[in-house]
Amino acid sequence: MWTYEVSVTTGSQLFSGSMNYIYLTLVGKDGSSDRTLLNKSFFDYFVRGTVNTFNVIVKENLGDIVLVKLEKERYCINDQWYCKHITVMTPSGNCFQFPCYRWLVDQKEVVLREGTARLPQDDENELTKEHRRAELEWRQKIFRWCKWCPGYPMSIDDNYKNLPQDVKFETDKTFDFGLKVIRAKLNAYINQMVEKFQSPWEGIADLKKINVIIKNAVPEYLMDNWNEDFLFGYQFLNGCNPVMIKKCEKLPAEKFPVTEEMVKGFLKRGLTLHEELEAGNIYIADYEILDGVPANTTDPNTPQYLAAPICLLYKNTQNQIVPIAIQLCQKPGEGNPIFLPSDNQYDWMLAKMWVRSCNFNVHQGLTHLLKTHLIAEVFTIAMYRHLPAVHPVYKLLIPHIRYTIAINTEARENLISAGGVFDKGNSISGSTLGDVVKKVMKTFTYKSLCFPEAIKDRGMDSKTDVPNYYYRDDGMMVWEAVKRFVSDVVKIYYKSDKTVQSDEEIQNFVKDVCFGMNYHCDFPKSLKTQKDLIEYLTVVIFTVSAQHAAVNFGQYDWYGWVPNGPSTMRKPPPSKKDQVDMKYIMESLPDRDRACKVLGTAWALSQFQENELFLGTYPDKYFTEQSVLNAMNTFRKELAKVTNTIKERNEKLPLPYWYLSPDKIPNSIAI
Repeated sequence: MWTYEVSVTTGSQLFSGSMNYIYLTLVGKDGSSDRTLLNKSFFDYFVRGTVNTFNVIVKENLGDIVLVKLEKERYCINDQWYCKHITVMTPSGNCFQFPCYRWLVDQKEVVLREGTARLPQDDENELTKEHRRAELEWRQKIFRWCKWCPGYPMSIDDNYKNLPQDVKFETDKTFDFGLKVIRAKLNAYINQMVEKFQSPWEGIADLKKINVIIKNAVPEYLMDNWNEDFLFGYQFLNGCNPVMIKKCEKLPAEKFPVTEEMVKGFLKRGLTLHEELEAGNIYIADYEILDGVPANTTDPNTPQYLAAPICLLYKNTQNQIVPIAIQLCQKPGEGNPIFLPSDNQYDWMLAKMWVRSCNFNVHQGLTHLLKTHLIAEVFTIAMYRHLPAVHPVYKLLIPHIRYTIAINTEARENLISAGGVFDKGNSISGSTLGDVVKKVMKTFTYKSLCFPEAIKDRGMDSKTDVPNYYYRDDGMMVWEAVKRFVSDVVKIYYKSDKTVQSDEEIQNFVKDVCFGMNYHCDFPKSLKTQKDLIEYLTVVIFTVSAQHAAVNFGQYDWYGWVPNGPSTMRKPPPSKKDQVDMKYIMESLPDRDRACKVLGTAWALSQFQENELFLGTYPDKYFTEQSVLNAMNTFRKELAKVTNTIKERNEKLPLPYWYLSPDKIPNSIAI
């Protein structure tokens, strides 16, 4: 008789223990054990956060253990069990690790591979080859592509209720986020009551009163300086949407006829506009993507408006980026004036508000939703469909796609659906957003997700030309740290370019990502070299961690003060100068109800969750090889250095930039 010691670790999440019958079968190279009931008595049930040890006795030596089969059968009630990890100690003293990190629901069974990561071409055992094939066949039935809405990348073919338990939010996260949503809704409800008994906005100061339950965490600095040109320009570099600004090498005169005479009073170096262009001191933010997009009409009682502005910016002698000309629509003409800092204060204030409002809508629908959330879901679904749990790239990516399908499914059901937050609060409704996304997807490129190339493509890569661009500076440090980590892991398993080319699973994964993009796909359809694979995986991890953090967690900081980021405008863009006053401006801003709904959502989405896992934190041991564990340790040390560098710089800044500090970057898109 041979005795195998089996240790089973149960998760520590709420409701992760089980009182059901749990059966185990060991499969070795030389044979299999009988199906063994582990919890034979009531006192053997699996308590959350504990390790249970059992002896499995067999008649013959099974050899090296390659598979473990778990089965759950109902006992009294049918509960859910979360198995983290299984360790098998053989009679000869060899120890085999079996990472699980799965929920067993209903009468479910799970078959686990031994934890050593393997490429498909390295699997020589017919038993493990068959398991690999069966796992992907099952996954492709569960993770099905769906064209949720014309224009969007493809998504998961299910509603939240029917998602696999392994991709749903855990109970404690759901509870924590639910409390935040309740606070946001209560704040909105109180404001609805106030609105019934109070006249519309009386002035800018009146806007400070809408944060009742939600504590106003917006920096006083923003409230005091929001209308200053330097802070308006600063947000193009380090605000919620730091990807719109480009170096302007030639004015688009055919649609934006700015003249020397218009702006010469704002150029502080004694140079002409042409000379400032040549010196690299002129920048532009063009919202052409909004041209022709109809404004939200879901509320017949409140007309809403949208523009497609162009904003010319100037780097002054203090190295501040400031606006020097704003045109609110794309086609020049008499009814589309170019607003200037020398105009009356209300004209200039309203012109900047219009830019900020359009920026809000582009940020929410495109920079944030499309280019992080929806793109991440494509990577996630393709990974589940083509990379088995034993694949090293699966093990590398799985911490970085945690909850992404869940949060996106919730967004489709509550944010961008009919009657969702976009319909209720934004200039662009949920239905119209699809048309805008469709336009973007036609020109969307893989290289736009490669952070260094995206920065360079906008002419924003020089620290000398563009100082104080902390999004760029911090992003580059994080990108390089991620890339070095990915490189260390890839080179452990892929010894040559030929190894990459021979990995049919990674090639199918890349091909399926293209399919999930739904439109003309500029993404690679295959990977030829180690270098290609390293860059591709760096793009995935950076997008779902750092890029999302940069455009998500500052939402309440910058939009918590309504005039700085109006979600919609209730008056049309001014067609003449000297026609508006403060009353017109206040009537243009979102009403109290809309402002509150948007602010509540922005606040809830800007909060870190309890037990948040930040970049480089990998408590689940998917990898068992020491070489990878060493690479993870090196990665964490590099990230700590980046964090310290950012912290030291921020201590000297009046407005710290922390969105890309690694200790503030969650591993995945989970909010």
